[in-house]
Amino acid sequence: MPPSIFLTTGPLGGETPGAAAPNRMEINDFVKDEKMFSLYIQALQVMMDTPQDEPDSFFQIAGIHGLPYVPWNGVGEESPAEAAGYCTHSSVLFPTWHRPYVSLFEQIIQRHAIHIAEQYVTDVCCWRKAAEDLRQPYWDWAKDSVPPPEVVSLQEVVIQTSDGRRTKVRNPLLRYRFQPVDTSFLGSFAKWPATIRYPTSTSPAAKDDVKRLLAVLQANQADLKSKTYALLTRARTWPDFSCNAAGNGNSTTNSLEAIHDSVHDVVGGTGHMGDPAYAGFDPIFMMHHCQVDRLLSLWSALNPDLWVSEAAETGGTFTIPPRSAVDEDTPLTPFRCSEDDFWSSSDVSGLCPTQLGYSYPEFNGLDLEDKMSVSVHIAGIVNELYAPQMMRRFLLPRISHRHDRQPTRKPLRHNTRSVSAISKHVAKVYTVFEVPMADDELMDGYLVLVPEPSWNLMPDLLWEWSVRIRVKKYQVGRSFSVLIFLGDVPEHPDEWITSPTYVGAHHAFVNSVPQRCANCVRRTSVTIEGFVHLNDAISRHTSTHFFEPEVMKWYLQRELSWRVRRMDGSPLDPDSLESLEVAVFAQPLTSPEYGSSFFMSGAPEYYPEITDDHIGGSYAGL
Repeated sequence: MPPSIFLTTGPLGGETPGAAAPNRMEINDFVKDEKMFSLYIQALQVMMDTPQDEPDSFFQIAGIHGLPYVPWNGVGEESPAEAAGYCTHSSVLFPTWHRPYVSLFEQIIQRHAIHIAEQYVTDVCCWRKAAEDLRQPYWDWAKDSVPPPEVVSLQEVVIQTSDGRRTKVRNPLLRYRFQPVDTSFLGSFAKWPATIRYPTSTSPAAKDDVKRLLAVLQANQADLKSKTYALLTRARTWPDFSCNAAGNGNSTTNSLEAIHDSVHDVVGGTGHMGDPAYAGFDPIFMMHHCQVDRLLSLWSALNPDLWVSEAAETGGTFTIPPRSAVDEDTPLTPFRCSEDDFWSSSDVSGLCPTQLGYSYPEFNGLDLEDKMSVSVHIAGIVNELYAPQMMRRFLLPRISHRHDRQPTRKPLRHNTRSVSAISKHVAKVYTVFEVPMADDELMDGYLVLVPEPSWNLMPDLLWEWSVRIRVKKYQVGRSFSVLIFLGDVPEHPDEWITSPTYVGAHHAFVNSVPQRCANCVRRTSVTIEGFVHLNDAISRHTSTHFFEPEVMKWYLQRELSWRVRRMDGSPLDPDSLESLEVAVFAQPLTSPEYGSSFFMSGAPEYYPEITDDHIGGSYAGL
């Protein structure tokens, strides 16, 4: 075999008791395993120090995703389809393409780790076993949106080196230092000598704004959790699950790609992770995509008969021509499984892809051939890890009879002081909503009193309120976000995301120089879709636990608003985004039937009156 051919095998060897292949570990657990962490840090540094023109260097592997838009290992060199990276964004291949990509990175890390382990002079067998078992850690941002300090803030980390000593070393998880910055990089990216998150300036001396990064990550915890839970429990087709292209109007959840986009933007800001052309160079990228792959495994366990469906590739990649048909047999280039063949989505299927040498802890000890028992087990884990607070209450055991809690209306003429007194008086018994008359005159309205039952008298129906956002992906020219609020919005855009009235956002993950990417130029009209789920935020702001449309539509009409901001924090007038559509809907969720772990979802009901008086408010086509 010619030495130029680089095969993607995934890591080899190793064992996790009870697992089909060695486990990938969550990063918070991984940093506590001294041997694994010590080997990983050293192996990552070796990979980063490898000359940038070597195919197994950190630079070359990261560059597969985006810039410098050149062939990797010769794949597509003779007839490149597009001036773009190999990555399949807004495509049904998005989840499966990244599976061999992470495995390729993982196999190189393990190879270096095995060589490093051979240099240890004490506890030799244990170090060699740790190297064989070493897999890429994942960051479960849905469970804990703030990763440990070793990933976001520590300039140095303590590891045990081959001489047995505990030593402080430079932390390669924090940034990658280019050697040198590639000539294909433009703008600020051409100035920054290393990857950066929330840069303090555009100058070469810019630093990470760690305080801002941590605040934004924490502010998005509830949003990421609710989106992940909805994805795993309510996405029931491969197109709805896989990518962020706007669907036919039937979806009520974010796709895996849409949630993935959110994490890119909230981690990177205007730094490398916030731009698809440069994101692969940030060391947190693989940790993030390992989590994306884990969610693919969890969803597959819950939907064992669904996999990649055929679709038209509206854009294109370095090797996939635009408008071509793609399916489960499309080659996932540039990842070779042999000298003559590439991995395909069919090849990389499986809950624990032993063909690529890894598994996830959730599947340990399970009979993977028993699809039903695996699905039930994973459903329990999903409920435990990701069910939003309101869902948790409704998933508690309940008595069989329904509780009568019809809201009552009382005509009321009042002023603000009297409403305050009434609200205080009944707060322990009722949820209080001021419902205005048609002319929005609060001085002549209704006070709606909704009885609050005890926790063991939960009804069988829960209304899930959500905002659907559609917008043209490339209209702004770089990454941007549509932010949703319940209540007053701070005047200064820097305070928007950390405001207590902030609920969540839909993020567009966009190349900052789209004219450099042929795919981006062609797809200027592509519309992306995302959702922000409101129930937990409504409960926090009103203390209610029930969400009947009769009450909620008035509340949301008054309290719901949105703002648009670029990744640099600057506001964008929604009026300039003619493609922006913001719609509100309620979806009835009926309590799980016997033997079922999740709510049964009904058809969504849209309420145009909530948003049609606002710029961008719409429910076109519904």
